[in-house]
Amino acid sequence: MNSKHILLFGALLAATAALVSCGNTNRNNKSITPTQVTDDSAAASVVYFTREITPESLVKVYEAVGRKATGRVAVKISTGEMGGHNYLKPELIAPLVKKVNGTIVECNTAYGGSRANTAVHKETIKAHGFYDVAPVDIMDEEGEFQIPVKDDKWIKYDIVGSHLKNYDFMINLAHFKGHAMGGFGGVLKNASIGVASPNGKVYIHSAGKHQQASESGDLHAPDGWFLSPDKNTPFIESMSAAAQAVHEYFGGGERILYIDVMNNLSIDCDCDGNPHDPTIQDIGIAASLDPVALDKFCLDQVMSIPKDANNDTKPLLDRIEQRHGIRIVTRGEEMGLGTTSYRVVEL
Repeated sequence: MNSKHILLFGALLAATAALVSCGNTNRNNKSITPTQVTDDSAAASVVYFTREITPESLVKVYEAVGRKATGRVAVKISTGEMGGHNYLKPELIAPLVKKVNGTIVECNTAYGGSRANTAVHKETIKAHGFYDVAPVDIMDEEGEFQIPVKDDKWIKYDIVGSHLKNYDFMINLAHFKGHAMGGFGGVLKNASIGVASPNGKVYIHSAGKHQQASESGDLHAPDGWFLSPDKNTPFIESMSAAAQAVHEYFGGGERILYIDVMNNLSIDCDCDGNPHDPTIQDIGIAASLDPVALDKFCLDQVMSIPKDANNDTKPLLDRIEQRHGIRIVTRGEEMGLGTTSYRVVEL
């Protein structure tokens, strides 16, 4: 991490610690008093937030955003690796998916495991109970195509599952948590890596150097595409660019909305079949039309939690710092995808 990133991460920590905190009525996390960050400027994006994590509150926060999902609706989630247990559960998301008559969408992975190809991925989806909720579409089952990027610093296009063409609207429904390479994963990661085909995932991970997934699932083949964590910034910035590409694909951002569920907060992603147990109690659900503001809000909530018997944020914050994780939101702001200034409306 260079000095600029160190100073920025320290500034974020200091800023959140200095803000006024508000009480928490979440029965799962009574000891936490997360910071409510409020920016009343005209440039600030609105983030809607509820401390309750229930199927009803998920619908409530969707409705609060005020953008109705219409037409053929894709609900992008992570179906989770076999053996994992922190992914968003079918019973939590079912009422929202049914309300919008949505299709759960996913893409295959580029690293082996239980979602590496369509056949095994379908078995994982079945085992995790998502077929009981709604239709599930593996978007790269029949191929891929390229969509344009506005920020071509690292990648020159985004490679996504071909079935993305079948949808008019997307609800980006992300599980906010840690990630082995990205530091953390929220809606920006869900839009970028999550919507990319396996070849697209390689292209983003390698910051535009390679775009061929290995049939063996070997992260280090072809040679050089897997960036080490200490050289991770190009990958992080490539995720920002790919997230913007998906945002623009849906009507210049007019046919997409974003939801982060802050529960089961492990340092590991749902792509890990043996994730570390959560070290932070559940926080709530947040939603916005601005993915940058939304992920920034969630980061601020984690940063503001005091350590106590039920909460230890250090493992997650250390991982975010070591992986240059905050760069995904700062780069997103620089390229015009959104803003890190936000105003909170608590439901």
